[in-house]
Amino acid sequence: MAVYSGSVLSGSTNGRPIPVVAVATPGTTIHTTGAAGYEELFLFASNVTAVAATLTVEFGDVGDPDDHLVKAYSIPANSPPVPIAVGQRLSGGVAVKAFSGTASAINITGWANLVR
Repeated sequence: MAVYSGSVLSGSTNGRPIPVVAVATPGTTIHTTGAAGYEELFLFASNVTAVAATLTVEFGDVGDPDDHLVKAYSIPANSPPVPIAVGQRLSGGVAVKAFSGTASAINITGWANLVR
């Protein structure tokens, strides 16, 4: 039987939103998976500015399009959290990073479930 344990994203401080400050690859670190088991990632993006901003999320590397979960996705101005990743599984120390067309316009929130 699988055992799930939840945790905050490793790029977060105590579960607080992660501002996407990078405007190009490699992006701001959102989460790095552990070496054991799989992790299910749940990521949400909100735009905290009055102008729409784009978001690109890199899963593991910077290859375009191979490593992009989301590429130049437009997040509306002053948006509530928009689901970006809803249970995608990763393992083996994979780094998830994000960048935006506008520095600090988008905040990422969410959690990771370790599955063993």
